[in-house]
Amino acid sequence: MSVEKEVVLDFLAAAERLKGTVKRTPLEYNAGLSKTYQANIYLKREDLQLVRSYKLRGAYNMISTLEPEQMAQGVVCASAGNHAQGVAHSCKKLNIKGVIFMPEITPRQKVKQTEMFGGDHIEIILVGDTFDDCLKEALEYTAANGMTFIPPFDNTKVIEGQGTVGVEIFEDLPELDVVIMPIGGGGLASGVGSYLRNLKPGIQLIGVEPEGAPSMKHALNTGAPVLLGDIDRFVDGAAVKRVGNLTFEYCRELLNQMLLIPEGKICTTILKLYNEDAIVVEPAGALAVASLDQIKTQIIGKTVVCIVSGGNNDIERMQEIKEKSLLFEGLKHYFIVRFPQRPGALKLFVNNVLGPHDDITRFEFIKKTNRENGPALVGIELAKPTDYDALLQRMKEFKFEIIELNNDQTLFEYLV
Repeated sequence: MSVEKEVVLDFLAAAERLKGTVKRTPLEYNAGLSKTYQANIYLKREDLQLVRSYKLRGAYNMISTLEPEQMAQGVVCASAGNHAQGVAHSCKKLNIKGVIFMPEITPRQKVKQTEMFGGDHIEIILVGDTFDDCLKEALEYTAANGMTFIPPFDNTKVIEGQGTVGVEIFEDLPELDVVIMPIGGGGLASGVGSYLRNLKPGIQLIGVEPEGAPSMKHALNTGAPVLLGDIDRFVDGAAVKRVGNLTFEYCRELLNQMLLIPEGKICTTILKLYNEDAIVVEPAGALAVASLDQIKTQIIGKTVVCIVSGGNNDIERMQEIKEKSLLFEGLKHYFIVRFPQRPGALKLFVNNVLGPHDDITRFEFIKKTNRENGPALVGIELAKPTDYDALLQRMKEFKFEIIELNNDQTLFEYLV
């Protein structure tokens, strides 16, 4: 490989180091997905890890290999999610001090989870409105206090720890053909990809990112990591503005494909995994499974592993997840409807424009002083996407003026 690395990654040594700390997660055959895609589909269930994500592996592997004087000084990290929990658990296990910086906007649930895993061994500092502000403060604190910073992905020991996911996969299923890996900063794909490519040179390694945060895709297209501007942070476990320098080099050498998955498709996958398999995943954890539709023709008859990277999903997000899924599937539509200037227009709309299986899920007049004949924001849920054209035709037939908000991103964000 052309990757500059002074240290040879030793994944088996890392796996030995993690014994007793990291749970060996199951590799489960999924009959439903296998039937759908005419392949042998397995799920690597890192959502069942002790901290409900693979991040513990890299954090513990790096921290446990620090020199004694470094451990005595303690460690620092910046994270609003899974990495923070991995570092917290590692500090408690190794009986060392950890200082964890989190943005002030971090949901209380995530702060409490981190506190639970770290206990008295950690201090949490909430600072800044963005992760970048938080990271800056963390690095300054690290330098001022002579501590060691634990990066989330761009470090050989972190990559080595994440690669133990690949060690377990190969031990359980050496005849695998394809591995699909979610990518945020690239640590998991770098580690798993390096280990498996060395053992099986012909294996297909596929990386997947959310469409709204395509940092690795951009890096691969331009030949170097780039700092993205605004990104969609919905898939929070895989939404980074810039991938690592080291992880980029690994992924450039290792990946056969790099796919982008729409956030709505990810939401549909989250709901399907929950409803059909009782698997609770966070958005990043659904990325690999959500990608199967894009590659269905190339995996027929093959043995495929999808890494389910995490299950830290706040139940309060489920309504948002359902909404994004319905929009993506073409089942939820929003309109500005201008009701005709005649009595009974609203009744006409309900009785004659709506189809027998259409459902109004939102209705509010925009002009509060001109009800019954002013414009209204209307949300309609359909039974199937093909009902949409007939709905539009009935609106036209009964002379209702409309603006389709799903097709106008600016108005949609402003009104919905």
